Amino acid sequence: MRTYSDPQEFAHRTVLVRSDLNVPMDGTTITDRGRILASAGTIRELAEAGARVIVMSHLGRPKGEPDPQYSLAPVAAELASAIGRDVVFATDTVGDDAEAKAAALSDGQVMLLENLRFNPGETSKDDSERAAFAAELAALAEVFVSDGFGVVHRKQASVYDIASLLPHYAGSLVRTEVEVSDRLLNSPQRPFSVVLGGSKVSDKLGVIDNLIDRADHLLIGGGMVFTFLSALGHDIGSSLVERDRVDDVKGYLERSRNGGATIHLPTDIVMAASFSADADHWVRPVDALESTPAGSAALGLDIGPDTAAAYAEVIAGSATVFWNGPMGVFEFPAFASGTKTVAEALTSTGDPERLTVVGGGDSAAAVRTLGFADEDFGHISTGGGASLEYLEGKTLPGLVALG
Repeated sequence: MRTYSDPQEFAHRTVLVRSDLNVPMDGTTITDRGRILASAGTIRELAEAGARVIVMSHLGRPKGEPDPQYSLAPVAAELASAIGRDVVFATDTVGDDAEAKAAALSDGQVMLLENLRFNPGETSKDDSERAAFAAELAALAEVFVSDGFGVVHRKQASVYDIASLLPHYAGSLVRTEVEVSDRLLNSPQRPFSVVLGGSKVSDKLGVIDNLIDRADHLLIGGGMVFTFLSALGHDIGSSLVERDRVDDVKGYLERSRNGGATIHLPTDIVMAASFSADADHWVRPVDALESTPAGSAALGLDIGPDTAAAYAEVIAGSATVFWNGPMGVFEFPAFASGTKTVAEALTSTGDPERLTVVGGGDSAAAVRTLGFADEDFGHISTGGGASLEYLEGKTLPGLVALG
């Protein structure tokens, strides 16, 4: 992968940086600045080296045309705070305003383009349409730096096509993400534990398939656990289950028994009368999940305390841990305990050889919502989907473009 060793080589040059500033918003208020803070390092170092920096990103899922609710204008102010210098904001991506402001940049100045996805060429499936948009972006600069790890699994104009048009390099964030992911895949210190949660087992099948013979332990939580429990014959009430994935799960259980990673499943579950923050709830062993007053209408919303303690013990005894997906509905305080216990077990112990990785997406949101700092963990990934696809062993277009 093509990288740069000294940002000074970009002094007096205009550098187009693809960042991932797709942050959660409540109206115009940013509710999690994690991706902005993670992106700030590369942007700051380039600006301090005397480059003229043009940052580009998407936000949300606009339909290929301007939509005020997805404007990056609020992000520009937060980015300025994160890098400690003013950020010029262009009200378009490749139009008159962007061109004029790009041409007026001085060494060390930073500009943010409006949302890339306001242009249909960014996400087009038509190679020529995508290439045409990439060419307009490339005309703004002399060098391309890819630093949005959260989008490197996308074959999009600002991620993939543009690399063929300009001298191109991986930014420091992408370099770090790839180094951490490679360490997980190829040279983990052991024991190596993988903690998987979230709602659907189908989202994690590729990761399980690729890591079951690499890891020592697979710890399963979240809504996906009920497909495993169903495969073992347990009654699960009205809990989320993917019936069409039961055979896949049985196959992984068999691989585990035949020498693969040990699969850990909950021994108890927090069952709730309904999916709501104030629902009545009870802790039950996995062989009696329908024994609550809600009977078969109850649904599981968190791993139980005995399970959380057992998982924490495995995690604490592991030299390498990768975690993706919350253990329960952490947004509801009554069902956040399992996720919090797992997060606490991942926090740094002061051992420089221990690596704990939070795999982005809902996991990163969970640890911040529950009051943890990014520095509490070895690494918090900025790429939920990209991180998973890398660990699945998939080829990621944005990394292929970097050589």
